[in-house]
Amino acid sequence: MKPRLIAILGPTAVGKTGAAIALAKHLATEIISGDSQLVYRGFDIGSAKPTAEELSAVPHHLVNILDGNDGYNVTDFCAAAKRKIAEINFRGKIPILCGGTGLYVKALLEGYQFNETTGNDEYREQLEREANEISPENPRVYLLQKLQALDAAAAQSLENRDVRRIIRAIEVAQGGESISRERVSTAEDTAEARDLVYDACVIGLTRERSMLYERVNLRVDIMLQDGLVDEVRGLLASGIDRSAQSMRAIGYRETASYLAGEISAEKMAEDIKKNTRHFAKRQLTWYRRMPYIRWVDPTGLSDESLSNVLFDIVRVHFGEIPV
Repeated sequence: MKPRLIAILGPTAVGKTGAAIALAKHLATEIISGDSQLVYRGFDIGSAKPTAEELSAVPHHLVNILDGNDGYNVTDFCAAAKRKIAEINFRGKIPILCGGTGLYVKALLEGYQFNETTGNDEYREQLEREANEISPENPRVYLLQKLQALDAAAAQSLENRDVRRIIRAIEVAQGGESISRERVSTAEDTAEARDLVYDACVIGLTRERSMLYERVNLRVDIMLQDGLVDEVRGLLASGIDRSAQSMRAIGYRETASYLAGEISAEKMAEDIKKNTRHFAKRQLTWYRRMPYIRWVDPTGLSDESLSNVLFDIVRVHFGEIPV
């Protein structure tokens, strides 16, 4: 029998945290974060981390487990999440996976198999410098050409992907593997190909696009009012490197640029809002590749009403469930 799991997904600022906490209280269960930024201690405001009160109201896992200079990737997440899901199932509960990092959640649910070639930060930085020096106007083209010589199939599949993904593919190819082996199935866009690893009830929250963007803009305003600049200033002063993975997240990288005198406060706020809206759009595109998601629009629903709607979906999926 497959372990049971509830997943609450959706774009940033859609309302996942409140929905997951309300449902977890309804089911007397625990939450596993599927967010790549919530793992970092001290990165609270810019990550929209649940408040101390929210974290204490329901047991949370994979939150505040790393220092800001530590690395964290999808392989780390899947290994840790699998352990937590098994532990919580063993205690007779159905855990709730809550998060917006699409690759992490998709990899966990669909059982991606990952390459054995380990990451080499020095080699990655060397490749990035090389690309910027040789092809400063479009370093991605240079990197794709380099990958083409090593793994033509991977180069074709990554033609429209970001530089970091292409660099990883080059790294893997140099190790004698192919990035394409990371998926259990190559039939990526067919529902039939997705025999999920878990007995999972996967619920997606969505809102009308203009409303979602309004929520994004408001959230950024609140983050700035709540002290995002002071948070980032303190993190940098504590020794967190500006180039660290944690500092490259939206909200943190723009604020670090402002503190370095590279942009104005107005430009910082504008860039955080714009980049967050673009991120939300990319998330929705990513989730369209997951046809097993059951979509719910929470507009106009209180936390309690939304919790009842989600509970009904969960009950239909699992039948009798522990509460």
